[in-house]
Amino acid sequence: MSATGKRPTGIHLHRRSKELELVYDDSERYRLGCEYLRVYSPSAEVKGHGPGQEVLQTGKQGVAITAIKPVGHYALQLSFDDGHDTGLYSWDYLYQLCKNQQQWWQHYLQRMDAAGASRDPQLQVVKFQP
Repeated sequence: MSATGKRPTGIHLHRRSKELELVYDDSERYRLGCEYLRVYSPSAEVKGHGPGQEVLQTGKQGVAITAIKPVGHYALQLSFDDGHDTGLYSWDYLYQLCKNQQQWWQHYLQRMDAAGASRDPQLQVVKFQP
């Protein structure tokens, strides 16, 4: 069991809308976009090895999940069509992603804007400083 006690009772990948739906016992339902899950991957490649070492993920708009594998009784391993498949999404972390989705997504968009980066994999915006 996870520290929050929240383990999904249902997990559904909606390929067309590119969303992962998580259903919990108390009828809570969340739909997390594949891009959101990718840019908040718990992998060291994304999170780094400590605070301040996070790597901003750019060009991930339209990314899709290609595989979902359970890891023991505590996590999922998600594989994405951009080749990323490291990092284990623990039940606790998935629930945090659900509960903080709006706030964390806005924070991501703000970081992208500040970096002059693009979500579009075909368009990488570069900010020029005079």
